[in-house]
Amino acid sequence: MFGIIILITGILIGWVLLKKRSPNFTWRAIVIVVLYIAFSALFALGMIIHDKSYSEAIDPVDNCYAPFAGQHALSLLTFFLLYHIALFCVWIKGRNLPPLTLVLMLSVLFIGCIVNVVVILQLVSHHTESIDAYKCNDGTILLLPAPLLNLLISLLLIIKVVKEERMLARQRTFKNSFLRYCNSLLARGHHKAIGALLLLLPVWLIITLILILLGQDFNSLVKVFTDTTTWTFSQKMHPPPLDHRGHYLCTVAARGNPKLVKPLRVGVRHGQPAIVNRQLMIANAFEEWIQDIMPALHQFIRQLYDKYGYNLSRKINSVKASNITYAIMKPLEWVFLLVLYLFCAHPEARIQKQYR
Repeated sequence: MFGIIILITGILIGWVLLKKRSPNFTWRAIVIVVLYIAFSALFALGMIIHDKSYSEAIDPVDNCYAPFAGQHALSLLTFFLLYHIALFCVWIKGRNLPPLTLVLMLSVLFIGCIVNVVVILQLVSHHTESIDAYKCNDGTILLLPAPLLNLLISLLLIIKVVKEERMLARQRTFKNSFLRYCNSLLARGHHKAIGALLLLLPVWLIITLILILLGQDFNSLVKVFTDTTTWTFSQKMHPPPLDHRGHYLCTVAARGNPKLVKPLRVGVRHGQPAIVNRQLMIANAFEEWIQDIMPALHQFIRQLYDKYGYNLSRKINSVKASNITYAIMKPLEWVFLLVLYLFCAHPEARIQKQYR
């Protein structure tokens, strides 16, 4: 859900920014908006894959643990939405905002910068060794670009406002010496940024009090990172991973029309009955041979297969689809058989012992 909200927010903000663009809305800004939408989509995909609580036992091939605790996600989501409101207002209006409103928006942007830095630190390290040897670290790749871009946009907007304030202050002149002195301070361009920093703690406290009234813990913004597992700030341990119960392409192919796939017997796979035909036995014998002579290569191949082939096999749920899969796998079966007969002393013995 968190990932979907981020994607929708990214698309809406991007659409509005592009629709309301002014002559000063440069191609660089358009590139940033496009990247923002793309990275939001990546973040949503990453959150769909990494959506399990630390207390759940998972099959690592199917999914992974979430970097944010679901029961405290409201706090992170609130700061996320407030940050984007401030980003939108400052980007569109800039110094045209009323002075106090601008200072408040800058304060929220500063808070957003802090939260984004913590999110980046949370996502930069994903320890999957305790889950499964074949589980690749795709969480960092998918989730990290969005908060990095958010942090960059925040800093650019704050710098832009400071520079504009400095330029306007330099253009003003006063006869009164005291006013000239005050204006010289403003010309340094930092007064609104300093005001935003001074308001940072009160704004943070007000938001936290509202969240407490909504049922969140007073330290929920900390727990949203710590009540997780396998990530940088995680302090929880997950249950042992489940044994993989899924079927692979040759397994589902053996469920096709018996006249085509020629089932031989019922075997056992992960403690479950499975239809066994010669294609399945040859494929498994080849995998076993690769594992014996080149375990590192086998691990790499299995990692790729678990990531792509297994998900494809889950969509094969009809006799017709199994028949098509069997036919597609036939050339690979011949290749596997040829390799076994070239390099194994007793290829048939290796083939026949599979799934006994």
